[in-house]
Amino acid sequence: MLVITICAMGVALLLNAGIFGFFYAWVCSTMWGLDAADPRVAIEAMQAMNASVRNMTFAPAFFGTPFALWLAAALLWRSQNIASARCFAVAGLTYFALGMLLTMGINVPMNEALALVQVPASIEEARVIWEDYSGTWQMWNQVRTFTSGLAFAIALAGVFFFRTSPEA
Repeated sequence: MLVITICAMGVALLLNAGIFGFFYAWVCSTMWGLDAADPRVAIEAMQAMNASVRNMTFAPAFFGTPFALWLAAALLWRSQNIASARCFAVAGLTYFALGMLLTMGINVPMNEALALVQVPASIEEARVIWEDYSGTWQMWNQVRTFTSGLAFAIALAGVFFFRTSPEA
């Protein structure tokens, strides 16, 4: 059971780190690059990226992270690693509420609305559309980036509380 628990912790941390890194990349490169581009190009590029992100490579990190964290928490609880279990459980709740649900409730609807936009020929019209979208989208992306990073830090704290036996 110890090996299964350690593997579950590792998978949970890996998925959490992966989704944190995904969100972080949007913060520090992707959106800055799109903001610097012709807004018509930015809209088209964002539409293409949003259309491509729903795939089997992305799904495990995005959807699986809270469940992997909670599975690790349950296994840790069962092995009497209560402090570690609490950390993994709180990390799962943090990502679930402020990463996954926030994305599904705010960023995804914004992406779906942008997908319906016909890119205007006028750079001025495109700039209005892009600026209206980009600033709000980035603000919420920063929230989900911070909270997915926080979830990772909380789960990592659980590793430091972990003991191979309750008496250790």
